[in-house]
Amino acid sequence: MTLAAFAAHIEGGEGRIDLARACLMIAEDAYPDLDVDAYLATLERLAEVLRARLGGSGAAEEKLLALNAYVFEELGFTGNAEDYYDPRNSYLNEVIDRRTGIPITLAVLYMELGRRVGLPLEGVSFPGHFLVRLRMRHGMLVLDPFCGGAPLAMDDLRERLKRVVPEAAAAPLAVDDLPLDSFLEPADKRQILGRVLRNLKGVYLASDRYERALEVLNRLCIVAPDSGTDLRDRGLVYERLECWRPALDDLRAYIAREPQASDAEQVRARMLVLAARCASLN
Repeated sequence: MTLAAFAAHIEGGEGRIDLARACLMIAEDAYPDLDVDAYLATLERLAEVLRARLGGSGAAEEKLLALNAYVFEELGFTGNAEDYYDPRNSYLNEVIDRRTGIPITLAVLYMELGRRVGLPLEGVSFPGHFLVRLRMRHGMLVLDPFCGGAPLAMDDLRERLKRVVPEAAAAPLAVDDLPLDSFLEPADKRQILGRVLRNLKGVYLASDRYERALEVLNRLCIVAPDSGTDLRDRGLVYERLECWRPALDDLRAYIAREPQASDAEQVRARMLVLAARCASLN
């Protein structure tokens, strides 16, 4: 039921997706009794405090200063650098309750509160570390909610890029010569949801929690239906869970979609094994 409701919520397109609600719906897998509307009401209450303090001010600079002071100083939201891979960091309800998270979920909280006070913050899928941007009258601010909403200079961004992009991947250009603007394009809501889910996928696969990984992959295949990699990974998770027929179906679909994939031969070998196991069930 929750998976069908999630699919129905995001199928209407960018303008109809409520990002906070969709993130909370993701959390329903791990927290089946989660009251999504109660958490949305909490966000509204937080935003109401901000609106009251701003008193209808239309200045983006003033709104941003008030947002940062309230979220990071007064409420104490902070990046969880000590236990970064705790799956709770990727569930918005836990981020709200514990006031800690990772870049993507803190960015969602930040953007959603900003939207409620008229601050048009946009997510940025910067390599290795999700960021937020704000168009200003005389340029653009790039902000890091994981570090208290700190603004980042172009030199900061360039240095971050050098830490995560290998020189070989940038060839024939040097990483220093890559155009930063191409890494600062706004992420749409499906892309944001996909990044939340892929963080969870990585956490659960790394800890061999395949039932949880399957739940995440089911949502990923809805958010990013054209992603062959997620379809393949779901098939491999099904195999781990000894669900031979769904595993074979997903791997067949992956190869049909990407017959020249770099791992195509290995996947075809897995398919032969799975076909034999399916036959033994008949």
